[in-house]
Formats: sequence, structure tokens, C-alpha cells
Amino acid sequence: MLETNNSSNELSPIPGKRYFTIGEVSKLCGVKPHVLRYWEQEFPQLKPVKRRGNRRYYQHHDVLMVRQIRSLLYEQGFTIGGARQQLSGKTAHQDASQSHQIIHQLRLELEEILQILKR
Repeated sequence: MLETNNSSNELSPIPGKRYFTIGEVSKLCGVKPHVLRYWEQEFPQLKPVKRRGNRRYYQHHDVLMVRQIRSLLYEQGFTIGGARQQLSGKTAHQDASQSHQIIHQLRLELEEILQILKR
């Protein structure tokens, strides 16, 4: 049986499948199935496909979202409301903007280093 780890960095890689059952997602993300069902109610971004018998089938992006929610709650210490806000467009957009600025700055610095090394 797969051990659950404290860090999302230590979780096993996500297989290249199209759909995952709730049990598979539970093992891949280190979260119990009842917690996943609860998170579906709390986070509008988490919407697995429901098929016959109300069975849930998660796609790759859903598994990534579960891991992100898990990280926000368990590793970064956010409350449910705080994690929901963090995942909302405003905060996520600000974080993405900051990340783009940092990447742009790093690229400029690396290009300068490359020019120095070419001399």
C-alpha cells in the first residue's frame, strides 16, 4: 500500500491515465476519500466527472488541483476559506504576475552572464 507523505514533493508521480477513481486520487494525493468529497463542496474548481451510479472520475487537472489544495491546507497552513481565496482569480493572478516578473528578471540576468562568459 502507498504511504502518505507530508510533502507534495514526495507524492508519487501521476500516471498518464485519462480518468482516476476516488480511491486512486486518494492514494496519489495522500488524502482520504471523504476529504476529497468534502473538498468538492468547498472548492468550485474541483469538479470530477460523475458517471453511472454517481461514481466520480477525476482527470489529470483534478488531481493537480487536489494536490494544490492539499499543499495550501496542510503545508502552508491556510484555512478552507483562505485556500479558496488563494485559488480564486484575484490572488492567483497576482501570484502569476509576480512569477512572470521574477522569471523575466532571471532571464535578463542569465543573458548578461552568458554575454560575460562569451567574452
